[in-house]
This record gives sequence, structure tokens and C-alpha cells, in this order.
Amino acid sequence: MVDRSAAARFRALHEEPGLFVMPNPWDVGTARVLVAAGFHALASASAALATTLGRPDGAVAVDRDTAIAHAAMLARASDLPVNGDFENGYGDLPEAVAETIRAAIDAGLAGCSIEDMTGDPVRPLYDRSLATERIAAAVETRDALDPAFVLTARCEAFLTDHPTPLDECLARLSAMAAAGADVVYACGMSRRDDIKALVEAVPVPVNVLGGTGAAPLSLGELEALGVKRVSLGPRLMQAAMGGFLRAVDELQANGTFGFMADAGDLRRLQRSSTTP
Repeated sequence: MVDRSAAARFRALHEEPGLFVMPNPWDVGTARVLVAAGFHALASASAALATTLGRPDGAVAVDRDTAIAHAAMLARASDLPVNGDFENGYGDLPEAVAETIRAAIDAGLAGCSIEDMTGDPVRPLYDRSLATERIAAAVETRDALDPAFVLTARCEAFLTDHPTPLDECLARLSAMAAAGADVVYACGMSRRDDIKALVEAVPVPVNVLGGTGAAPLSLGELEALGVKRVSLGPRLMQAAMGGFLRAVDELQANGTFGFMADAGDLRRLQRSSTTP
């Protein structure tokens, strides 16, 4: 029987004062390093998973079963709550989103996010009414199976060249919150005034993707704006792969090993990654 206590603990984090950070590992080892670092919740990241599989992100190139199995693997790496990044819910219809919520709960996850991006470049966002219906179906399934499960509704207007992304996000996320979403998230939103407007527009916690924009806001600045949760998406994987690519370039160009000066401490990595 799946232990559902992680969902209750995850929900409680959203009710405590202040901001918390929810970083995104991409395998068991990185999950355990983050546990050892003292974080209180983790999340999968669709872009990180797709990259490790050699597939594109944002085109639903990773199927539901693979994504949920990956998030469940991260959950088994420790006792921390894990939130699943499940793109559009792996289907256009509300019924498909409901099935994803059911599978996520069955897998022992503490929560998940569902976005309104279709994967179709011609029609990048679902119609507002359908986007809200999809969240309502997720809420209905969540309430029937595990009311503690934390449902995050995402609007991707900032990622789809929408002419008025802020207005679109405010309208959509307000409707999704009214439909029962526990958290709202406008991926790609980075301007201080935009984040403040979203926090003031909705009665539920707001998630922000950390490290976004030309001059990313600090955790202290985000907390001052009223942000409750900061996720990192693929940021940690990008940082790790940045070091990998620099090392590759140095080897190819110079045949030298200067990159080892900034290399991670292997003993620390081994110690952290092998301790559940």
C-alpha cells in the first residue's frame, strides 16, 4: 500500500510562513544530494527528464508512464515529498488529465503540475474554458482519491509569444484557482511587477521558476513579493551540464584539464548520493 503521508507534509509546507525552495533533481543520486543539503521537498522537471532521454522538451515527447515512473523513482530515493512535472497531463481532454492525477496518486507522489500548453505550435495554448475544465477534472479526481494531494495549475503564456502574457496568465490562473487548484504557476514570469500582480490576483500560493530573466530575482526578493514556492525546473541540470560542456570544450580545444579546478568533490557526492 502506498504511503500517502508525503502529500499531507507537502501541503503543510504551503501553509507555513515564508517561502520554500523545491529543487528539481534528475536521478536518485542528485535527489539524495538535495536531501542532504536540507531541502524539504523535491520535484521532477520535464526538461531535465527529456534531456537525459535524448528527447525534446515541450512536445510531450515523454509519455505519461515514463514521466510518472521517473517522479516515483525520485520519491523512493528519500522520504521527502515529490511533485511531478507532468506537462499538459498527457492528453487534451479533461479525462486524460484526470487519469494522470489518478496515476500520480497511485504512484505515491505528493502533488503535480498541469499546464495549458498544447504542444501544437499553431495553437500553443488550450482555449481558456478547456484549460479550466482540465483543472476542474484534476480537482475532482484529487478530491475523490486524496484531498491532500497538491495540484498546481500552470499557464504558459510567457513561453508562447502571447501578445499580452500577463493579462492572459492573470485571467487563466484566477479561473484555475477558482476551479480548485492549490497553487498557480506562470512559467517564464520574471518581472517584479508581474509577479506582484499575480500574487495579488489569486487567493492561493504562487510558484515561481527561480533563475528566470536577465537579472533573476533573489529568494529574498521573491519572498518579499509574497511568493510561496520557488522551483528550479532544469536550472540545476543546466548548471551541471554547463560544467560538462566547458570541460568538453577545453579538452577538444586545448587538451588540458583546467576544468578540474572547479570540479565537484567526489567524496561529498558519493557520501550524499548513496545515503537514502
